[in-house]
Amino acid sequence: MTESNQTRLPPGMPALRVMPMPADSNAHGDVFGGWIMAQVDIAGALPAARRANGRVATIAVNSFVFKQPVFVGDLLSFYATVVKSGKTSVTVNVEVYAERNRLQWEVVKVTEATLTYVATGEDRKPRLLPPESDQHPDGA
Repeated sequence: MTESNQTRLPPGMPALRVMPMPADSNAHGDVFGGWIMAQVDIAGALPAARRANGRVATIAVNSFVFKQPVFVGDLLSFYATVVKSGKTSVTVNVEVYAERNRLQWEVVKVTEATLTYVATGEDRKPRLLPPESDQHPDGA
C-alpha cells in the first residue's frame, strides 16, 4: 500500500526536525537507513529523558519500519510519544514524516519505530523512574 499525497503532519510539535544533506545519502540521493535510525533514536530519547527526569540509554529497538524512501532535501519531522513506563524503562513510539517539494508539495509518512530506553544514574547503571508527578514541567 502506498501513502497518498494527502497525508498531513500530526498535530502538535515534533520532537525533532531535520533536513538530510548529500553526505547523508548514497550516490543516487537516497538517504542511508542508518542515518534515519540515528535521528529516530535522538528523537525518541527526548521524551524518554523527560519522563526519566535525567539520563537514558537505548536498550532495545523493538520495531523499525521504513515505509517510503527519504531523499536529500526532504524536511523530516519526528513525532515521539511515550507509550509505556516500567520501573526503570520507557518505551517510545516515533513516527517520521517527510515534507517534499519536488514537482508538487506533499507529506508522506516515511518511518515508524518503537524503542525502549532505560533510566540510568551517574554510574550509568539502571535507576528507578521518578513518580509521574515529578515529570518535566512541559508535561511530556
